Amino acid sequence: MQLIDLFDRGLSFGAGAPCLVEPGGRTLSYGEVAQLTHRIANGLVAAGIGRGQAVGLLSENHLLTFAAVLGIVRSPGVWVPVNARNAPEENANILARADCEFLFIHSRFAPQLALLRTSLPRLRGVVCIDADLPDAPALERWAAEHPDTAFRSDDRVDDVVAIRGTGGTTGLPKGVLITHRNYAMLFANWYAAMPVRERPVHLVVAPMSHAAGTIAFSVCAYGGANVILGSAEPAAVIEAIARHRVTQLFLPPTAIYKLLAHPGVRDGDYGSLRYFVYSAAPMSADRLREALDVFGPVMVQAYGQAEAPFVCTVLGIEDHRRILADPALAHRLASCGRASPLVRVAIMDPDGRLLPDGERGEIVVQGDLVMKGYYRDPDKTAETLRGGWLHTGDVGYRDADGYFYIVDRLKDMIVSGGFNIAPSEIEQVLWSLPAINDCAVVGVPDPYWGEAVKAVVELRPGASWDAEAAMALCRERLGSMKAPKSIEVWPQLPRSAVGKVLKREIRETFWQGQDRRV
Repeated sequence: MQLIDLFDRGLSFGAGAPCLVEPGGRTLSYGEVAQLTHRIANGLVAAGIGRGQAVGLLSENHLLTFAAVLGIVRSPGVWVPVNARNAPEENANILARADCEFLFIHSRFAPQLALLRTSLPRLRGVVCIDADLPDAPALERWAAEHPDTAFRSDDRVDDVVAIRGTGGTTGLPKGVLITHRNYAMLFANWYAAMPVRERPVHLVVAPMSHAAGTIAFSVCAYGGANVILGSAEPAAVIEAIARHRVTQLFLPPTAIYKLLAHPGVRDGDYGSLRYFVYSAAPMSADRLREALDVFGPVMVQAYGQAEAPFVCTVLGIEDHRRILADPALAHRLASCGRASPLVRVAIMDPDGRLLPDGERGEIVVQGDLVMKGYYRDPDKTAETLRGGWLHTGDVGYRDADGYFYIVDRLKDMIVSGGFNIAPSEIEQVLWSLPAINDCAVVGVPDPYWGEAVKAVVELRPGASWDAEAAMALCRERLGSMKAPKSIEVWPQLPRSAVGKVLKREIRETFWQGQDRRV
């Protein structure tokens, strides 16, 4: 089985059914999208893209973004999505490290093209998703130059179909190798948790480069429609759910908090909703109760990471129902659920021993959901997959009923708004300031972001200091997502006997009294 087979199965439900919907704009049927994907695949082959060669995608959500994704995965190439919120230098780094040879880009990112062309010496061509650019034809015009002859690659189930980026403690992204088999296992677990009983309608609000793009495949397998919303504003989301009779929706907790805060949220019509999935970061138990009250018993939590995507564990609809019905189960709102049926999840100590229920250790995962490895990084692959288990870096425990709880992280990663942020690259920018003697960047509790990026700095004697200017520099070099939300000056940073800054002690200062440390 190949990933594209999910879309082709949906096509068999009827070529005239809506596949990609732009509210107030165009609608592309399954037949139209299928023809476009064959043209894209043939165009990539004509450009010299062969089996396993990387095809990058840098785009905001657009009617044609997912069509480009489908064309890439139909071709012999490998899909390399990059986060539209990244700074330009990081996008160039991710694509260069993946050996990108062809690029689909949205016109919004046209100012990055010069940097990308310089950074990607193997680039064979660039196509713009939504408009004609100099030396980058518009997708539909470019595709029309190639035949719509049915194309199917000779990929096997264990061949890599995507290289998905993830943050790292070094600040350099790692390329996660995801195979057709990984995706098949993801969707097998997905459907087990969320059975499909009607043609789904998926409201695409979150970035298609991340979870929303994955969910779109699950929708296509049942001939459903992906309604691509141009705005993430709560009023637009509330209106779209009612107008399009949306059956499923994914949002990270931060976006759900914003939705719940909208004055009109309780006036919306959510009767069509079957599954409202929340993932990417822990969610406040109080806000989760509020969401269940507003949207009904439709909430589903999924826990995973790039190396084992989305459904390592699931807290499903019936779990939420039972929790609401029995006050003695209220603590389970802090759980990420039970292991999915086709994945093995356990708790392990530092010596590789599996721990009994109630004891804290590293969450480890085993099964066909786990990645093939990291692109061109055998040492990191061996370290992460040692002993036949994926070592997630998350600390947690399992209770006697099989529910998992995430309480901390082994890694030095900050998860803010569902995105991984490596402190070290922020520290590098701060260290460039003459006033700073030393610094440490940590994640601190935040009711909206889950974790907010905070810098703690030690100044040089007599230095003049401007925190706002330092944060502005970080925004300029790294983008607003990674820039510290606050900077605090300490007289002296805690250090070990050999002089290393004790970041855990710093972090502990801000997390005292918190039940969870993520």
